[in-house]
Amino acid sequence: MAGNQAVAANSVVGPHANLAITTHGSDWYFTVCSIMGVTTIGIMIWALKKPQTHRLFHYITALITAVACIAYWCMACDLGQTPIQAEFVRRGITRAAGTREIFYVRYIDWFVTTPLLLLDLLLTAGVPWPTILVTLVADEIMIVTGLVGALTQTRYKWGFWTFGMAAFFFVVYELLVDARRHANALGGPIKSTFMRCGVLTIFLWFLYPIAWGVSEGGNVIHPDSEAVFYGILDVLAKPVFSILLLLGHRNIDPAMLGLRIREPTGYQEKGAAAPTYGAGVNNGVNNGVNNGVHDGVNNGVNNGVNNGVHNGVNNGVNNGAYTGTTGTHTA
Repeated sequence: MAGNQAVAANSVVGPHANLAITTHGSDWYFTVCSIMGVTTIGIMIWALKKPQTHRLFHYITALITAVACIAYWCMACDLGQTPIQAEFVRRGITRAAGTREIFYVRYIDWFVTTPLLLLDLLLTAGVPWPTILVTLVADEIMIVTGLVGALTQTRYKWGFWTFGMAAFFFVVYELLVDARRHANALGGPIKSTFMRCGVLTIFLWFLYPIAWGVSEGGNVIHPDSEAVFYGILDVLAKPVFSILLLLGHRNIDPAMLGLRIREPTGYQEKGAAAPTYGAGVNNGVNNGVNNGVHDGVNNGVNNGVNNGVHNGVNNGVNNGAYTGTTGTHTA
């Protein structure tokens, strides 16, 4: 049979909900999977053109899109899901017992990728590590509470949604206040890159709780529509974000952000110019001069101390002997 058979083929894998994605939803998930995969390959090729000391942000963003690619492939195959009794059974939306398909693999994706995305932003702004750590933990709380809420069948799911929103507002505060202040202090391309990517992230992240409310939470829209809603948000929040961030980092040296990334001693990057004879001579002369000055100073100090002690002892002995002799004559 031609066409996408993923949903039908995997219908025998585990229990399935009354309300689940169709082939249309699966097609869209495969499309987003392809976008994530192509973006990952492009970023890695881009990274290979950079020195290893300048690849940190390329690797972080490539991990974001790579993990998302795997998650979307899983959802396109109608895997990584579980049926949950919907709190609100709506006529024309759900059928029979009113169970809805919940993709827990989506939250696994977010649990891995959203901290990496925040790490991109916070490192770009030059935020201190303690602040980065607490912000990432708040983000993880937001994701976990969202998952638990989605898997809760009763109205108590909205309590988890509230906890998640509290963590979300803390993350937004850190981006809008603390991180922005650090980026402004650094100025230049750092400030512009952070502002561009930060505004995009905050705007998109405010839409995710709405998507949750009309899908896993309120059971308002069909899972196919849920796929489109989340898919568009993820494409903008990951591939588009990654491209904007890396374009901004073309003019940013990691050292400007306080990131000291060093190569091993004696390591030479492929394609880098080999040291010349003249450079070796200059280094030898400079090292010789520096060592000579250093040794001269040390020797001078040591000789001064030794001479001072020696002269002091001799003078003391001579003076003592002279005094003793004088005293004898006087007596």
